[in-house]
Amino acid sequence: MELNFFSLEGRFVRLEPVVPAMKESMRAAIECDAQAWSTMTVNPLIQGFDAYWLPMLEGIANGRRHAYAVRQLSDGRIVGTSSFMELRLTQRGVEIGATFVHPDSRGGFANPESKLLMLDHAFHAGAVRVEFVVDAENMGSQLAVLKLGAVQEGVLRNRKIAWNGEVRDVALFSMTAQDWAPARANLVARLAAYGRSN
Repeated sequence: MELNFFSLEGRFVRLEPVVPAMKESMRAAIECDAQAWSTMTVNPLIQGFDAYWLPMLEGIANGRRHAYAVRQLSDGRIVGTSSFMELRLTQRGVEIGATFVHPDSRGGFANPESKLLMLDHAFHAGAVRVEFVVDAENMGSQLAVLKLGAVQEGVLRNRKIAWNGEVRDVALFSMTAQDWAPARANLVARLAAYGRSN
């Protein structure tokens, strides 16, 4: 499996590889919603932003992470981010994670089209499995992953430590290459319906 790192463009958003010049635009997109960050391993709000930003750039530089900025095509604004992580390329597997969408863009096209683009890219590259790891108490994100067509496989206990020191469980989801055709059709239909109604 060879997962190349380049821009991915849909009808509503373009996923662009994160570069240092995006720092302030990325800060504007994610430096909000303290509740959403409360269960994460890093808190990028205000003085914590560099602790979030610098490891992202390091992961990109050493090939361990493909981090994307989600740019809204209608106005050019960056409205979020998502990454390919845990690149197990010899095993043809990858995790999609570190996703954050600005509250103004939640419930619309940004996340489903981002995931359509990323999943398409992964499976066309030869993936047989894509994973999603979600905080066990984050029901909104879990429902969003299920709506993509992923399958929950279980709960991993004490899997992560949040930035505030709290030890947390996570829910593990996966989508396989066999799952992708019907899941893709459903995502395409969702986005087409969004386009008609907005």
